[in-house]
Amino acid sequence: MKSVIRSLTFDCANPTLLAEFWSKTLGYEIKDIDEEGAVVVDPTGQNSRLLFIIVPEGKTVKNRLHFDLTPDTTKQAEVERLLGLGAKIFQTFDGWVVMQDPEGNEFCVENGLEDKKANS
Repeated sequence: MKSVIRSLTFDCANPTLLAEFWSKTLGYEIKDIDEEGAVVVDPTGQNSRLLFIIVPEGKTVKNRLHFDLTPDTTKQAEVERLLGLGAKIFQTFDGWVVMQDPEGNEFCVENGLEDKKANS
């Protein structure tokens, strides 16, 4: 017996903003947006959907769960792209760049596929 992750859910203030950010970041498609939230889906159907739900309280502490992104280009190119989409650099360490989405949710960018090819 097992379970499958259907959705990764973000509590947020502005589901449209986060749906747009994460759909562009991951190459997902916005499936639905209404007054309560938004859903973005992987167009290949291989990965879990992301669900953005409005909650009254704001983010107050560090995420206990976050994404580690591996770009298909270089880490630096991806960081620049994400900055252009509204992300911010939070910190860097041990080759990782810790960023925040437009509502402050942390995520990491690691070496991209082109970085890994160059280092092998």
